[in-house]
Amino acid sequence: MADFNDKNRNIDEFDELLRAEQDQSYGGSVSRPDVSSAVVKRLPRYFRYLRVLIREGKTRVSSAELSRMMNLTASQIRQDLNCFGGFGQQGYGYNVNYLYSKICEILGVSFGFRAAVVGAGNLGMALVKSPMFEKRGVDVVAMFDVLPEVIGKKVAGINVYSMDELESKLNEYGVHIVILTLPKEHAKEVVERLHGTKVSGIWNFTGTDLDDGQSKLIIENVHIGDSLMALCYEIAKELD
Repeated sequence: MADFNDKNRNIDEFDELLRAEQDQSYGGSVSRPDVSSAVVKRLPRYFRYLRVLIREGKTRVSSAELSRMMNLTASQIRQDLNCFGGFGQQGYGYNVNYLYSKICEILGVSFGFRAAVVGAGNLGMALVKSPMFEKRGVDVVAMFDVLPEVIGKKVAGINVYSMDELESKLNEYGVHIVILTLPKEHAKEVVERLHGTKVSGIWNFTGTDLDDGQSKLIIENVHIGDSLMALCYEIAKELD
């Protein structure tokens, strides 16, 4: 893989090179063993903080330094990373670019996942316009809706198709991930329609928990309101 130790290299250039060389790695393929959901949920945090270090031109970081940044113990960081092979060296710490590339591999950033948004309302449009997909290696290729006034339009360069074309367009584009931002009463109906497609996962923003037991669809239920209420609890606790 190319040398990414130039401290002046922009993180976007780094990501571009990483994707271009996605079939190569420093030390062979990473393993994805069965680990706790808590470890999996921390991996995106490593991804984010390592990006910060790359922007700052850092080439090496210790578990102690990472612990101060991430508010985790150094021991926890070492345990997390050891689940996937370690990637560090005693007395040296971690090569920032190397560790970042490995975290990207583990998270599938260079897999070239394609996504489609079902529901072209305010939330769906806001998500499509967000840079988070590109930064994480996900390409949004289509949107779907039932409203005539949005069908045939483009949002951030993405075509909005009729729900009548859902299955055919998902298969045509080879979509891996469907993002649900439609009213919750229609969510299960859409999930049923995905069974005959090549879709592997659902990112669910409908506010209702989906649990598809009929296929191998992987579902991540997102409840934005839960996070808000957790914040409200912490504030209320301070005000007691």
